[in-house]
Amino acid sequence: MTPDDVLEEFRSAGALLEGHFILSSGLHSPVFLQKMFVFQDPARTERVCRALANRIRDAYGPVDYVVSPAIGGIVPGYETARHLGCKAIFVERENGTFALRRGFAIPEGARIVMVEDIVTTGLSSRECLAALREHPGQLLGAACLIDRSGGKADLGVPLVSLIQLDIPAYPADQLPPSLAALPATKPGSRNITT
Repeated sequence: MTPDDVLEEFRSAGALLEGHFILSSGLHSPVFLQKMFVFQDPARTERVCRALANRIRDAYGPVDYVVSPAIGGIVPGYETARHLGCKAIFVERENGTFALRRGFAIPEGARIVMVEDIVTTGLSSRECLAALREHPGQLLGAACLIDRSGGKADLGVPLVSLIQLDIPAYPADQLPPSLAALPATKPGSRNITT
């Protein structure tokens, strides 16, 4: 799957949005990738995650566990693991910090890849990776569908993606006038409380 193919999957799913968005990181951007519009279509999800599994296999070799951050990483983590023929588990927040819960465990020597949906600043990925370092196993690296940092996000491990995009993101006090003139929406899930 080429980078253009990946973008077309997002476009045709209505998942490539333009406007003024407040990202989960708190940064503002003129582009938002609503990956859940992709994930609501099992056939589309299967295509992009199969392609990601192939990239992971090429970069890291055999994998025993795919671990993803909840909630956005669960669907791509599971589907990618299915194509890798390995287990899929996830970390979730416990007292504000990512941790393995629900009886999930990583055995000694297991080959682990962290799979994320979209990387912007890498904050969620770094938090997930920190949680994984507390368990036995060999952390091979990370993977995501889209790296919207343009390769600038430093996760502390290698990162493979289907596509790298350099989409601008700005602190709230440094918005360009064209973006500041638009009403902001916050479509992400990091700070949702129910």
